[in-house]
Amino acid sequence: MESHGLKTVYIAFASDAFRNGFLDNQYTQLLQLQDENEPKFVLQVATLFLEDSEKLLNELRGILDKQDVDFEKLDACVRKLIGSSASIGAKRIKNTCLAFHNCCKEGSKEGCLKCLQHLAQERLLVKSKLETLFKLEKWILAAGASVPVLSQ
Repeated sequence: MESHGLKTVYIAFASDAFRNGFLDNQYTQLLQLQDENEPKFVLQVATLFLEDSEKLLNELRGILDKQDVDFEKLDACVRKLIGSSASIGAKRIKNTCLAFHNCCKEGSKEGCLKCLQHLAQERLLVKSKLETLFKLEKWILAAGASVPVLSQ
């Protein structure tokens, strides 16, 4: 596909990710920090987020697998995920974490388990969206063009 077509697909895909709440304007702010000195800045930040979020999900699962759930420890992990998802602009993950936080405050193991399941699904969706955006960026650059500037 030619670079113009790739750019069109990139803009449409990114617009869809914003419109459906997967990403918010924090993501575009991260993109603005990227330059020729740090061409993979957003990729590196996203990769760290995805690795850390997977570790936190595993930690959340471990806490919820116990007979007596330590809701304070659970909530501390959820708050870490709230912060990291907000910093990368993963809006739907952040919103799911806020609901999870409320279940922790209520001491609802059942509610926390539902939030955990939803959170795992949202993480996979965001991961897929980010991976697709990064592939499109790579193809655009390989075609000798510049990646379009996203604005929300």
